[in-house]
Amino acid sequence: MITSRKELKAYIQQDRAKYTNIHGSLRAKLSLNEDYRMYQYVKNMRYVEYYKNTKGNIITKFLYFLYYMRHRHLSNKLQISIAPNSCGPGLYLLHPGFRRLGRYLKIGDNCTFLPNVLIGKKSPHVKIDNNYIIGNNCYFGYGCTIMGPVKIGNNVTIGAGSVVTKDIPDNAIVVGNPAKILKFKE
Repeated sequence: MITSRKELKAYIQQDRAKYTNIHGSLRAKLSLNEDYRMYQYVKNMRYVEYYKNTKGNIITKFLYFLYYMRHRHLSNKLQISIAPNSCGPGLYLLHPGFRRLGRYLKIGDNCTFLPNVLIGKKSPHVKIDNNYIIGNNCYFGYGCTIMGPVKIGNNVTIGAGSVVTKDIPDNAIVVGNPAKILKFKE
């Protein structure tokens, strides 16, 4: 959770390090580079988190409103729905496309999400009390679905099209529908 300018700067710096094709920012803006658009979404989300978590005067509330409205606009435009305060630093969204990561998630550092990733509930009537925990350095392949509540360990790779309904231990490579552990990383 971002509560200070120093933390905001650190989060944005770690996020920017993931996006390698945006360092010529003017060229990236003019060419409508997809990495640049994804980075702008993540950066704006970090500002929403910062202004949501800091208590301040009317200017802080106004800035929160502006960044939140831009967050909603970018969410609709890019078809991405990620709740503020759910992701750690180093979030990498690799290509534009549908992603749905709910409010009840706690996602660790340096996670990568490809398009068509859905993290949701098995049943709409299930009450979630922060039981979705995703570890650090996880990779979610194209079209994977996580239905839970589940806990995913650190350094996990979930293959394309996998459907995860059970907890996954650390360092696992998971594939299939339903997802099964293929092997463990060394």
